Amino acid sequence: MKFLLFLCLFVSSLFALHVKIVNDEVGNGKTALVKFAKEKGIQYRVLCFEDKKIKIFPNPLNRSEYYALIPVSYYDKPAQKTVKIIYLQNGIKKYKELALRIKDAKYKKETIRVSASKVNPTLPKIKKRIAKEYREAMKIYHTVTDKSYLHSDFILPVESKITSAFGTARIYNGALKGYHSGTDFRAKTGTPIRASNDGKIVLVKKRFYSGGTVIIDHGEGIYTCYFHMSKFNVKTGQLVQKGELLGLSGKSGRVTGPHLHFSARIDGVQVDSLQLIALLNNNLILNK
Repeated sequence: MKFLLFLCLFVSSLFALHVKIVNDEVGNGKTALVKFAKEKGIQYRVLCFEDKKIKIFPNPLNRSEYYALIPVSYYDKPAQKTVKIIYLQNGIKKYKELALRIKDAKYKKETIRVSASKVNPTLPKIKKRIAKEYREAMKIYHTVTDKSYLHSDFILPVESKITSAFGTARIYNGALKGYHSGTDFRAKTGTPIRASNDGKIVLVKKRFYSGGTVIIDHGEGIYTCYFHMSKFNVKTGQLVQKGELLGLSGKSGRVTGPHLHFSARIDGVQVDSLQLIALLNNNLILNK
C-alpha cells in the first residue's frame, strides 16, 4: 500500500506544472508577472484573475518559457486573491490555482492648483470632447496585439528628476480628483522625449487633459504613454525603435508647468510604469 502511494506521488510529480508568480505579493496599482516553463504535452490556454481572462504569451526573448502579466487596479483593497491557470495536458483540460496577495502600496497625497476650467469643465463642447477622447483611448488600451515588438530592455524616456510619483492622490484646487496615473519627470519645454522601447505608434494627438499625447503599443497588451508634449516627431501607425525621438516636452493639457508624464497600461488597466519596466527588465527580458 505504501509502495502504491509512493508510486502515485512519484508519477504525479512527473507531471507537476512549472508555473510561478515572480512577485506573489504586489501593491495596488502594480503589475504581477507569471512565468510558465515550456513542457512537453502542455498547452497553456488562459489565466483567470477576478473577472478578467488574461492571455498567456511566449517570452519574445526566451522561447523556453511563457508569461502573463496581471495588472492590479489602483482601487483594489488588500486581500488574498486566486489566480487560475487553465491548460491542456495531453489534450485533457486542467487547471492550477495560485495565490496572489494584494497589499496597500501606501501612496502619498499632493495638492495642485490649476485653472478652474481644467478641473471641472462645464461647457458642453468641452465635456463632449473629453468623453470622445476617453472612449478613443480606452479602445486602444483594451486592444491586445498578439505580436510582440520587444527585442531588448526598456529605458526611461528622459533622464531627469522625478517630480511626482505614480499613485499620489491628486487634490486639484482643494477637491480630490483621483490619483496620479503616471510618473512626472522634470523636463523644460523642448526637452527630447524618446521611446522607452520598440513598438508601434497608435495615437498622436493634442488632448484636453493630457495635452500633446503619444501612445506606443509594445505588443501583447503593453502600452506606454507620453503626455503634455509640445511637438511631435512621429505619426500614428509608425514603427519606432527604443530611444527614437518621439517629440519634445511641453506644458500642454492640465498642468502647472512643463514636464513629461510617463505612464503605462496593461490590458486596459493603469499601472505604475516604472515598476512595470523594472519587472520586465529584471525577470523577463534580461533574465534569459
